[in-house]
Amino acid sequence: MKLIINNMNKNLATHILNWKYERPYDFYNNEVNGEEIKERLDGSYYALSDEQGEVIGFFCFGATAQIPIGNQYGVYNENFVDMGLGMNPDYVGKGHGYDFCSFIINYIRENYEGTSIRLSVATFNKRAIHLYEELGFVKKGKFTTDFADFITMIKEV
Repeated sequence: MKLIINNMNKNLATHILNWKYERPYDFYNNEVNGEEIKERLDGSYYALSDEQGEVIGFFCFGATAQIPIGNQYGVYNENFVDMGLGMNPDYVGKGHGYDFCSFIINYIRENYEGTSIRLSVATFNKRAIHLYEELGFVKKGKFTTDFADFITMIKEV
């Protein structure tokens, strides 16, 4: 599958925010509201589509890829590129994750040369953790929110 990076716009943000995941991944469902749309339009989010224009997923960098409470646990103290991502629920669990994530990792390597990558993932999401480990990420830090337990994972340069 060939992926194309699109600058986030209001239509793409609204489309992505409307995605609905099945349990237990419904944890990742969002509300469509002005605050959520504003965050998606802050310049740190990008949509990924296929050649037919189908939105396959999104990714983001920096503070928007972090879970704010993680700062209280010191998990974001080191200088890494933080990566956040989400895949269209129509594609989740169907063997697209490795290529999808590899595409984002390659983009980071091209644009943030020499910087290691960090991501945060809910500990219940064993499928994602397994994928990230296959991609060379290792578990690093842990923290808890009111909603779930999280780990950070690092991919060194």
